[in-house]
Amino acid sequence: MPLATLRIIGFILGIFLITLAVSMVVPMLTLLVFERTDDLNAFLWSSLITCIAGLALLLPGRPQHLHLRPRDMYLLTTASWVVVCCFAALPMVIIQRISYTDAFFETMSGITTTGSTVLTGLDSASPGLLIWRSMLHWLGGIGFIGMAVAILPLLRVGGMRLFQTESSDWGEKVMPRSHMVAKYILWTYLGLTLFGCLAFWLAGMTPFEAFNHSMSLISTGGFSTSDASLAHWPQPAVHWVAVVIMMLGSLPFTLFVATVRGNRQALLRDHQVRGFVGFLLLTWLLFGTWLWQNSEHAWLDAVRIVAVNVTSVVTTTGLALGDYTLWGSFSMLLFFYLTFVGGCSGSTAGGLKIFRFQVAFILLKASLQQLIHPRAVLKQQYNGHTLDDEIVRSLITFTFFFTITIGVIALGLALLGLDWTTALTGAATAVCNVGPGLGPIIGPVGNFASLPDAAKWLLTIGMLLGRLEILTVLVLFTRPFWRH
Repeated sequence: MPLATLRIIGFILGIFLITLAVSMVVPMLTLLVFERTDDLNAFLWSSLITCIAGLALLLPGRPQHLHLRPRDMYLLTTASWVVVCCFAALPMVIIQRISYTDAFFETMSGITTTGSTVLTGLDSASPGLLIWRSMLHWLGGIGFIGMAVAILPLLRVGGMRLFQTESSDWGEKVMPRSHMVAKYILWTYLGLTLFGCLAFWLAGMTPFEAFNHSMSLISTGGFSTSDASLAHWPQPAVHWVAVVIMMLGSLPFTLFVATVRGNRQALLRDHQVRGFVGFLLLTWLLFGTWLWQNSEHAWLDAVRIVAVNVTSVVTTTGLALGDYTLWGSFSMLLFFYLTFVGGCSGSTAGGLKIFRFQVAFILLKASLQQLIHPRAVLKQQYNGHTLDDEIVRSLITFTFFFTITIGVIALGLALLGLDWTTALTGAATAVCNVGPGLGPIIGPVGNFASLPDAAKWLLTIGMLLGRLEILTVLVLFTRPFWRH
């Protein structure tokens, strides 16, 4: 790879690190408000170290008249997530006095909006640390939206080219002006965050709790300010607000912008959005009725409890309302299946994404029709886009390697001595960026602290691969990529 290309990538990484260093001012101000100045030095030193590293990358300057090629974006995308995590972990090492392995795991879980944690005692933890964890979610969420909207379709990763232009009139006209799209998406993201903060406050949380959970849920992250997660707040209003915010974070942000810009039907007409909302509503009703029949909960309470937990898993948020693994083997298996679903493309959610299931159904339907009418010429479309061979090929490739990645990581975890439930669900929850797994160790009321360091690093790799849609990272390990 040419040195000039590495210089411009380093220059961009330097900007990211400077931004990260400035972001640490927020937890510093939080510590001053809560009069917890004993933890202030942790963020001061971390910010200083991060700023120096960023300036070192900026000093060589930006090469003139050089533009990044699509292949260069693979390296930039992967490097940005790794480098930011390396420095964002510093405050956790200093404040919690945990190993760098644990701090990097927690940070990668935050920045990839996974939500898996190794920390306990959150109810009495430093307010600066709590808000920093939530900010990692928030920053990672907006970063992934930008990548999903601007970069992944360009790189033709996993069928994402379906969303290179939106099907709405607004999208067709405005998408080429990427700087305008980015500005509108950022303002939409900020607006939804403030809406969530106000809603949580009115529902019964303190302003600090509301701010943390709004950042955590709009990014479909999952970090909470309590070890008990949402069960810490018994108010039903809090639970329903959480459901709404998680769903909003899982919808395509370009369609939010289109709606604000005047296309009032943008969200309602989108096949992906309708499929996502319909799937959630149907699952709430069926699963909630099952829980009502097999527990002492009233029907409305059963539906509410199911709605929170199902929405949390499907949107890959990872918050929990009680221990749903106690509901029996049927519920455990169902939640394991739901781990893979994910939200919509162009949102903060992980997983396989709803559109891939919808496209797979279209292809299955076409294949069955072809068996009946072998000479028929079938026109396959999704959301106004023709499903050409390139899209189908990339979608199949992504899905295959998505599954293989989970299988390989699960085998690695089992080799390290973990039981099969922990190994399999841990690998799935990492690659799908969900958060909790199943079983007594990493289930919804457990955490990942007791896992060996090697297992944590393996899961960290899984989180990164899942967040960056697998192929974006795997291409870096091919020989042709490094050839001039």
